[in-house]
Amino acid sequence: MAEPSDRNRLDEDEGSDEEEEVDDSGYKTVKDAVLFAIDISDSMLRKPPPSDSKKADRDSPASAALKCAYQLMQQRIISNPSDMMGVLLFGTRKTKFHDEHESSKVAYPHCYLLTDLDVPSASDVKRLRNLVEDEEESQELLVPSDEPVSMASVLFCANQIFATKAPNFSSRRLFLVTDNDDPHGGDKAARSSATVRAKDLYDLGVVIELFPISRQEHRFDREKFYDDIVYSTSISDLDAPAPLVPDNQELKSGDGISLLQSLLSSINSKATPRRAVFSLPFEIGPGLRISVKGYILLKRQQPRRTCYVDVSGEKPKLVQGKSAKIADDTGREVDKAEIVKAFKFGGETISFTKEDLAAIRNFGDPIIRIIGFKPLSYLPFWANTRSATFIYPSETDYIGSNRVFSALQQKLQRDQIMGLAWFIARRNATPVIAAIIPSEEELGERGEQIMPGGLWVVPLPFADDKRKNPETTVVRTTDDLTDKMRVVIEQLQLPKGVYDPKKYPNPSLQWFYKVLQAYALEEELPPEDTKSATDKTVPRYRQIDKRAGAHIISWGESLEEEHSGQRGTKRGSDGPDLKLAKRTKTSAPDAPIDEEMRRNFEKGSINKLTVAALKAWAEKKHLDTSGKKADLVDRIEDYFEHK
Repeated sequence: MAEPSDRNRLDEDEGSDEEEEVDDSGYKTVKDAVLFAIDISDSMLRKPPPSDSKKADRDSPASAALKCAYQLMQQRIISNPSDMMGVLLFGTRKTKFHDEHESSKVAYPHCYLLTDLDVPSASDVKRLRNLVEDEEESQELLVPSDEPVSMASVLFCANQIFATKAPNFSSRRLFLVTDNDDPHGGDKAARSSATVRAKDLYDLGVVIELFPISRQEHRFDREKFYDDIVYSTSISDLDAPAPLVPDNQELKSGDGISLLQSLLSSINSKATPRRAVFSLPFEIGPGLRISVKGYILLKRQQPRRTCYVDVSGEKPKLVQGKSAKIADDTGREVDKAEIVKAFKFGGETISFTKEDLAAIRNFGDPIIRIIGFKPLSYLPFWANTRSATFIYPSETDYIGSNRVFSALQQKLQRDQIMGLAWFIARRNATPVIAAIIPSEEELGERGEQIMPGGLWVVPLPFADDKRKNPETTVVRTTDDLTDKMRVVIEQLQLPKGVYDPKKYPNPSLQWFYKVLQAYALEEELPPEDTKSATDKTVPRYRQIDKRAGAHIISWGESLEEEHSGQRGTKRGSDGPDLKLAKRTKTSAPDAPIDEEMRRNFEKGSINKLTVAALKAWAEKKHLDTSGKKADLVDRIEDYFEHK
């Protein structure tokens, strides 16, 4: 890996006064503010010529940009409810700002603030949806001005919006969508004024992201104007690896490539800034420390609940939740001061103060400390039982961290070795032994960065985390069956032999978002029979049967012949053992009733129940069912103690 370059950067203002928020994992989050600036000109409103191709564009560039903003707002209102988003149209005949005085029309001519920069609400989504779907409303509003718009006015308007609505946000971006590569022609004064306004935005900490649109008859040329407006790197993102999209990439319209999909893909690659989950010292040896930041690059997406909603009435209402501790014997509410944490040792209950618990859990300051090196071949595949964290150098605490980190990464990669480290992610976290594994930068076909180069921290399992594999009957095959199965596997290979998880969204999560969107926008709930309509995880049975059906049938016939031919084989013969293990049907045990479990708790005989019964009762009470039998017993006893 070369020394981390300026292109692997993240929009992050280190000097922000913004109040820190913490997510469900206890990590600090960073709010993001995005303002769409869409050019409304004759060329942007012009639809591509009609075509018989299914992949040909049907929307004008302006319409595609508005649809893209609409879809991004739908995503943000659910996935990032604290982020802000706004839409600014420029080049319109009408002028509108959040300040309706005449002075605003003079200061920002032909700038129409469609949606103010704020946390998206249901009304904002409806307004943008109506503009996208209602042709009458779009024809009334999307009228280009007779005179060209000044880019200095557009950038000054964006400056005022960010300064008033998101003054202390750590991430502020201006998404600029246009097909005009030279808005001022030879007017040097207007060009100089726009350059000054762009510099003001960057001084404020706002990053301009340009999405240029090219046509068949004209290719967008950044050198004419926007190289002086859009800086190639951000001045505020000092450390993190950002998803890389080449600066010279342009979006094409009317040439058979879907402009909307290209625009969505390009904007999604820059839509969410990479957010650090920790910033720690990285001790490579005694007296040698650098600073690194950790990032979760791969994470399972789950429904995010920020509040409770009551849908029993005519309209959904937010529910104000309240929790309280109730005494089991008297039923009165218990204050926090009366609660004492205690643990059972040898049949006796021993209580601890908060200071005692903090001292027990304190294993030192958070750090990543290398304690040795081993060959990568020593790491078995089953050792990766928990999610890994990607680390990248930071110059915040130790100058020269980039060079030392790069040298370590290159050494580990070249010699195929890994580091063993003592890893404490944050205060009061349980320390683990982790493997430090190097990775190289991966680029896509267009030069975009798929995965940055750096190091991965992989927590290693303890001895108690290892499980014994169940005893299974070994089924041996023949060379003929192996060869025929190889043909089947070759016919079922994915395109280019690569599995891309981004192409297969979680169907249950998408259904959850649809229902949530229907409640938020006061729409009709989607029919239940359409739940699996967009499920891309369902195998394509017809295509599988067409490509590999005959080979699978041939393999099955060969298996039947081999199996039937071995029925008369005596014990001890040299023929292959194709005897298959018989599966026994087992039914899940009934969970014990609550009174029975309470009696066992009072007698101290919960540990005498079977593991299956304990898991069944714990699952009924929505308790964690993982771990050994002792863990299940402790959870159930803790449930009755706190009830």
